[in-house]
Amino acid sequence: MAIEFTKYHGLGNDFILIDNRSSLTPVITPEQAVKWCDRHFGIGADGVIFALPGQNDTDYTMRIFNSDGSEPEMCGNGIRCLAAFLTELEGISRTKDYYRIHTLAGVITPQLTDDGQVKVDMGLPRLLAQEIPTTLAPADNKVINLPLEVAGTTWDVTCVSMGNPHCITFVENVAAIPLESIGPKFEHHPVFPQRINTEFIEIVNRNYLKMRVWERGAGITLACGTGACAVLVAGVLNDKCDRTATIELPGGCLEIEWSEIDQRIYMTGPAERVFTGKL
Repeated sequence: MAIEFTKYHGLGNDFILIDNRSSLTPVITPEQAVKWCDRHFGIGADGVIFALPGQNDTDYTMRIFNSDGSEPEMCGNGIRCLAAFLTELEGISRTKDYYRIHTLAGVITPQLTDDGQVKVDMGLPRLLAQEIPTTLAPADNKVINLPLEVAGTTWDVTCVSMGNPHCITFVENVAAIPLESIGPKFEHHPVFPQRINTEFIEIVNRNYLKMRVWERGAGITLACGTGACAVLVAGVLNDKCDRTATIELPGGCLEIEWSEIDQRIYMTGPAERVFTGKL
């Protein structure tokens, strides 16, 4: 039976969205998702996102398969796309200004704004080594500016979990990083038992950072929402940026805030519909 889909992107981080509200089981397998995400023989995307029924007093459930068939806990750009997709499924501009979404990283709350952006309460950052997880430090210690040898080079790294794991390193020139070769070495480094997303960051000023990312299970992407959130946290912890900053990614900019009031991370950015189809 043919399955309808809608393609969305958040700053070029693109996803296939499927209406899966009739079941808590995704309608396609991880193996099928790999084929759908193929940019030459399929639709082409960084992942497939399923809009499933809500659980535990939430409006909906989000699951996602990466382009390699793995399943991440959550995706920042993806959940903005999901929020926009849900308003489309409901057949009106919006039923309310926010959704409570059940994810493997916990309950995430995206809010649709009047200017077409989506602001997402991403929750609290997790900083202990056991929460990442990583063996770079004792389980109940933070990983802030610690040395990590990768491919014969020592990098100073800070690790943050936004429900999924991130390793951040600050560099002089982010454009000079050989992401294609170094990214996989970070992702599969033995100190990260569940693999890792890696962000390379250039500080322009305390309110503006440039970022390139290698995503676990997807490779080089044009944007990573959870990564941008983790980057701001790492920047604050290393006294390199303020608690509100613009993060420039290859696909565009995200506005990230680490609130001093409630200590939660807030991400604001676009979610744009590309096309619909049936496969």
